Amino acid sequence: MSSPQGFTYKDAGVDIDAGDALVGDIKRIVKSTHRKEVLGGVGGFGALVELPKKYKQPVLVSGTDGVGTKLVTGAEPLFFLDYFATAKLDPRQAGLVIRGIAKGCKLSGCALVGGETAEMPGLYAQGDFDLAGFCVAVVEKKKRIDGSRIKAGDVVIALPSTGPHANGFSLIRKILAHSGETLDMPLGRTTLGKALLAPTAIYVKPILDLLAEGAPLRGMAHITGGGVTDNLPRCFPEGVSAVIDTESWKLPPVFQWLQQAGNVSDDEMRRVFNCGVGFMMVVPRLKADDTLAKLVKLKLKPWIAGQIIKGDGDVQYA
Repeated sequence: MSSPQGFTYKDAGVDIDAGDALVGDIKRIVKSTHRKEVLGGVGGFGALVELPKKYKQPVLVSGTDGVGTKLVTGAEPLFFLDYFATAKLDPRQAGLVIRGIAKGCKLSGCALVGGETAEMPGLYAQGDFDLAGFCVAVVEKKKRIDGSRIKAGDVVIALPSTGPHANGFSLIRKILAHSGETLDMPLGRTTLGKALLAPTAIYVKPILDLLAEGAPLRGMAHITGGGVTDNLPRCFPEGVSAVIDTESWKLPPVFQWLQQAGNVSDDEMRRVFNCGVGFMMVVPRLKADDTLAKLVKLKLKPWIAGQIIKGDGDVQYA
């Protein structure tokens, strides 16, 4: 039976006009991230991007996930697409999210070429939204880093994280609720809230610069969900393990608070959080000092965190 006045999409909770207005704002934000390989702008049914001409045997690397996913193969990010879904589109909220994505793309030299914004009032609760991303990168076939050359005796170099890096927040929220602390609680030189929500460090440009200088990186790992325990072995070939020196760095205050407030064991901390280590790379022992010097020159703060031994692909702590 039809309505006397006729139902509209807006009556069902979807505001097409608000979506169109947001797209207009997004076009300007997106254009600011474009590389020279991007053909055309936002609005078509597909984004067109040429492969950079400097690659002789280009290999495409792709990934899709929720917030926080990253690629570690020595590849150069080319373009990124986002997916933003919510119950009712709030142009201000969505605009802030897209601006954040654009900032991350600029920091990594990656073009934001488009995406999808969806209103689904019957699926999401009011105020909630879902965010995912899709990235494509390119690497020279002969220069790809797959971990196959890692062997016993190699050195593990670490780079610091800026905070939790968007990982482990289910546990963080549980600890917060249990502790009764507020986000404005002083913590070191900042507050608990700012320490927990510190923007994730993006290592793309300095690592690509390091590779361009000929650094002999045999393997690399972003330390995301799963911590060092689960992420470092992802770059190992068969027959090796790692021994990590836990005395080689100090647990940052935000992780000290989380462990104490939640009475979290060392093993659980290392599998949930990055514990102050945002990125790791494996290099030959004889090239470790030179690699450290190059990283310092790139204004990073590296340190030797451990070594590779013969083993079954696990991470041991000493």
